[in-house]
Amino acid sequence: MSKKPNTLKRLPGDLSREELIDRIIRVDQAGEYGAVRIYEGQLSVLGKSDKADVIAHMHSQEVEHLDTFSKLVAKRRVRPTALMPLWHLAGFALGAGTAMMGEKAAMACTVAVEEVIDEHYAQQVKKLDEMGSDETELRDTCEQFRLEELQHRDTGLEHGAEQAPGYEGLSALVKTGSRFAIWLSERV
Repeated sequence: MSKKPNTLKRLPGDLSREELIDRIIRVDQAGEYGAVRIYEGQLSVLGKSDKADVIAHMHSQEVEHLDTFSKLVAKRRVRPTALMPLWHLAGFALGAGTAMMGEKAAMACTVAVEEVIDEHYAQQVKKLDEMGSDETELRDTCEQFRLEELQHRDTGLEHGAEQAPGYEGLSALVKTGSRFAIWLSERV
């Protein structure tokens, strides 16, 4: 009896390879857009504070991430999420709102968002690894950006995120919202 190579079997309801790739690119573009807007909101409040350079650096990396996924959307003809106008407003409001609560609350927002994004990118890298070698470039992009998002998390922790008033509650709220935004952006 010959042994078949270890391949993943699709179950009813599973996404096709193309649908999965489209979903990854769509949600990552949306997520990076949301991140850009969060940092723009934070900078609108803290742009003259001693944290401005730190936030501006993270913002510039998110702009690069967004540019990468926007180019992939165009190149691979992926439909962007229809929720971009919502993420435009919600991202800015989250960034500005937490910044109005203080620098440490803004950093707590960063930590919470980046922890969710780390999980999200790690899951995508795993799925892309399971798919095989023809998506190596997308897989490597997701891994590179995951590592940069972890640097943002670490920056937030270094700048007092855990000292924000109500840190645990704020973190849980931001994480829940981030996970819901990911779920919606993959589908809508």
